[in-house]
Amino acid sequence: MIRVVIENLLLFLLPTLIYAAWVLYVRSKEEARDENGNKPPVRALVDDAPLLWLFIAGVVLVVATLLTFGTYTGGKPGQHYTPGVLRDGKIEPGTIQ
Repeated sequence: MIRVVIENLLLFLLPTLIYAAWVLYVRSKEEARDENGNKPPVRALVDDAPLLWLFIAGVVLVVATLLTFGTYTGGKPGQHYTPGVLRDGKIEPGTIQ
């Protein structure tokens, strides 16, 4: 269960992480500095970020992933899952019948 939560949380945060990495990369190339010659803190990154759009992009990504995997995985109604078995030292994979 915790794996599912972590995967969805990472999917939700993925647009924000990509945005932050891109901005930090661009700022490091430009070597932006303030009036004292210091590089701006990471807090400036958060202050300038389009948080609403990053939130919306994260929600869309999570919902699209959940719909895709919820719709296209598993068997049809009425089918039964037979788990894998160990025969002669080899694992025979499970099947849906």
